[in-house]
Amino acid sequence: MPHDLPKSYEPGAIETRWAEYWVKEKLFSVPTPPPGETRPVFTLLLPPPNVTGRLHMGHMLNQTQMDIIVRWHRMRGFITLWLPGTDHAGIATQMMVERQLAKEGKKRRDLGREKFIERVWEWKKLYGGAILDQMKRLGASVDWDRKYFTMDENLSRAVREVFVRLYEEGLIYRGKYIVNWCPRCETAISDLEVKHEEVAGKLWEIRYPVVGTDEFITVATTRPETMLGDTAIAVNAKDERYTHLHGKKALLPLMNREIPIITDELAQPEFGTGAVKVTPAHDPNDFQAGKRHNLPQIDIMDEHAHMNQNAGRYAGLDRYEARKRVLADLQELEFLAGEKDYTLALGKCERCGTVVEPRLSEQWFIRIKPLAQKAIEAVESGEITIVPENYKQIYLNWMNNIYDWCISRQLWWGHRIPAWTCDGCKEIIVAREAPQKCPKCGGAKLEQVSDVLDTWFSSGLLPFTTLGWPEKTRDQAVFYPTTLLITAYEILFFWVARMIMFGCHFMQGHEQDPAIKKASGWEGKKNDSVPFRQVYIHALVRDAERQKMSKTKGNVVDPLEVIERFGTDATRFTLAAMAAPGTDIAFSESRTEGYRAFANKIWNAARFMFMNVDRINSGDSEPAPWLPKTLDNVAKPKNLSIEAFHAATLEDRWILSRFNRVAADVNDALATYRFHEAANRIYDFFWGNLCDWYLELIKPRLQKAELYNKLARLAHGQEDFETVEAELQEELRELGPEKIAKAREKLLEVLKHPPASMTGAWREKEFNDAMSHLRSAVDADRQIARIACENLMNLFEGSVRLLHPVMPFITEEIWHAMYDGKPPLKSLAFAAYPQVNEKQIDLAAETDMAILQDLIVNVRNVRAELKVEPKVKVPIEVFAHEPGIRAMIEQNHVAVERLANVEKVTFVDHSLAKHAGARSTAHFDVHLIYEKKIDVAAERERLKKELEKLEKEFANNQRQLSNEQFLAKAPANVVEGLRRRAQELTGLLEKLKRQLDELNGTGT
Repeated sequence: MPHDLPKSYEPGAIETRWAEYWVKEKLFSVPTPPPGETRPVFTLLLPPPNVTGRLHMGHMLNQTQMDIIVRWHRMRGFITLWLPGTDHAGIATQMMVERQLAKEGKKRRDLGREKFIERVWEWKKLYGGAILDQMKRLGASVDWDRKYFTMDENLSRAVREVFVRLYEEGLIYRGKYIVNWCPRCETAISDLEVKHEEVAGKLWEIRYPVVGTDEFITVATTRPETMLGDTAIAVNAKDERYTHLHGKKALLPLMNREIPIITDELAQPEFGTGAVKVTPAHDPNDFQAGKRHNLPQIDIMDEHAHMNQNAGRYAGLDRYEARKRVLADLQELEFLAGEKDYTLALGKCERCGTVVEPRLSEQWFIRIKPLAQKAIEAVESGEITIVPENYKQIYLNWMNNIYDWCISRQLWWGHRIPAWTCDGCKEIIVAREAPQKCPKCGGAKLEQVSDVLDTWFSSGLLPFTTLGWPEKTRDQAVFYPTTLLITAYEILFFWVARMIMFGCHFMQGHEQDPAIKKASGWEGKKNDSVPFRQVYIHALVRDAERQKMSKTKGNVVDPLEVIERFGTDATRFTLAAMAAPGTDIAFSESRTEGYRAFANKIWNAARFMFMNVDRINSGDSEPAPWLPKTLDNVAKPKNLSIEAFHAATLEDRWILSRFNRVAADVNDALATYRFHEAANRIYDFFWGNLCDWYLELIKPRLQKAELYNKLARLAHGQEDFETVEAELQEELRELGPEKIAKAREKLLEVLKHPPASMTGAWREKEFNDAMSHLRSAVDADRQIARIACENLMNLFEGSVRLLHPVMPFITEEIWHAMYDGKPPLKSLAFAAYPQVNEKQIDLAAETDMAILQDLIVNVRNVRAELKVEPKVKVPIEVFAHEPGIRAMIEQNHVAVERLANVEKVTFVDHSLAKHAGARSTAHFDVHLIYEKKIDVAAERERLKKELEKLEKEFANNQRQLSNEQFLAKAPANVVEGLRRRAQELTGLLEKLKRQLDELNGTGT
């Protein structure tokens, strides 16, 4: 048939084809709009995945939500830019290449910095695009022509410019501070890159001799090896136990170094012994205490967490080996006073899992408070909205307590800090380009600082650097601020906060094109320096048991494997349907399997529609134009959802009204990021309203064209007489004498006594005249079928537009098939998204249809209870509570008879509520006239046994629910389950008793 869809729905085949088509045709590339543009703009920046990354469920959720929102805006007529790219991921990428080198028996230092960087670029060329290729397979509608990499030259130049400006403004400085040091990665990492785990550890008490006395002062520590770097013992000035020791000195065991006993708030009398060791080079709190008291800073470890020369005889030992030796020596010398079990919050490197070591190190920092203040004001003033609302306060709490940001990393891969050290005078020169000589002493021997910048430094600039900054560009005027950021909570501080700080600082004074700003709905916003107008924080994807996915637990779900089994559309729909704001998703493949069935339902419904279109067209030399062919009807966002729809019947008015209500609900849900509501509303409409009800209701109208087409095929010689004789005569008998008048008699006579010369195409005048009269007589029925089919096509076309943002592949396939492969646009993605047409909302039709559906469902339920055989038609009696309801049911009695398998509907003027097996509602009573032949005695016995069983269960249930002790101790879900079961049992018992009463009334 012309509208050809394969019999079975195979998502893999169609999804790959359309994904390739969208990229090849550059459908989502967005040229920069010229001045004078008045269309609204929607801009979204893809959180750049690491160049080392592979798609995981978090990516899948994030990109599904972004693609839904982007496609929705595009279909609403917005100039829509979704900007993709990848992050160079300093630590992760360097680790990846170092592992490769290790397999070759090499280390990066064997290659040297320059050769190592070349090796990383080679790796990136080979493997760095994998995650973007996976995105293409998912159908992400991004502008691939604008794809960036954070180490691209234009972005690197912008990074240097930002660093230099901040340095010149006094907001970047260099100094020695305690940092989180990863011995494996050999670099400082930020607080956000440290993950804390509670582990079982020890607390050791160590005795320090007080110089000049026989007394000892005891301190407690979880890291005894760091005592080798102690430079003081602190006690609290208010702690009377140690008043007599103020100003005295203690002897550091093992090192025989005298250290002062100081008074400081670092020591809290209620913790431990009230005295604490002070190691300024290996603890952030000790570092601050050391600065207050001008204490020496003795670093006892190297970058690998091995003891250095300052550790004396322990030099060269790993920190944990040194711990064992220190404890053994303290024990031997009787300085170890005790050992206790203690739970530690152990900090580990997020990347490699190595235990982090607090270490004194010279690093580069951003003085963050001045930047943070503007970012706080942007959110507090409402210039940036954070959804869900609770994340706003979390953001503000963090920003109001923010510390200076350590931005230097001891890596080779990344943006190298644009600072040089003069070999002669040691002056630090910060510059945009490599200086030729020292401005202070004129020396020409300059060496660039080896550190690189934290990866989050460069990614924090992306909203404006990807649009051409530091130059002023038309792209910035159009697309900045970006409209929305969709991201995960875990990078709210890593990335989101830093983008806000950098944007508000470097884009201060920027103004978006006023016409575009107004058209986009942001004319009320005053601050165009913000990087985005809104932030939506999505939830986590957990396993089916709501456990966080981790390789250790073995519960990681690979989205590509899920897609391979169920298809991308079904996987996307699962994530959308479960994505309630603020609620983590318990991903279940059973749900995905259900949405795969949903896609299959849509596919089969489309095939049913195409079958009827082609069948109704089969009698014509020129097929009817079922769908609008002009761009005005398809592409322009109008206030009309479905224009070419002729609402001739109750079901037509009802489905048109339902479509408009659903369109309104879906648009409203997407506007507020309630993805689950949008998906579920579409699901209920497509599966329930359209497929389960409307298609079934219009089948009789669609079949009215069949007789016309059979006659047409005979008249046109497309089929011979013998093939259709019996079938045609049956059709004619069903029409009746009034319908076809004399044409029936004449045609039957011809059919019974065909002229001897009739062969092949049946061209004899007598036969053709009879055919002509008959075709005219049944043409009215055919027109009914044509209207029903036209309505279905237009409704279906609007429905696939409604579904497209969530399920782009199957909808694209069906939409193109609806236009016989020659649609008015290159993609459904550019068709108008359905909007509500208030004129097409019909409350009366919805009310009437709800009553009709309720009647059909009640009849079906009673049939099931009475175990009526599916093929058996039964008569029903109906008492309508109002004359209007009776009239409506009478007009639609054929639907009741077909869909409830009813032989005849009889209306009565009295209530049927007391009849056995009757059903009563607010609008009608219905009674099935059916006598089931059963063994009454056997049925009574069966019901009694069932009743006894349920009564015992109910008694036990009530005994538990009346037991206060049980209720106090039982889990809440157990108690709730018992209460639900009590309600179920009450209903079942009433039903069984009613059945027994009815049965007893029959006698034996």
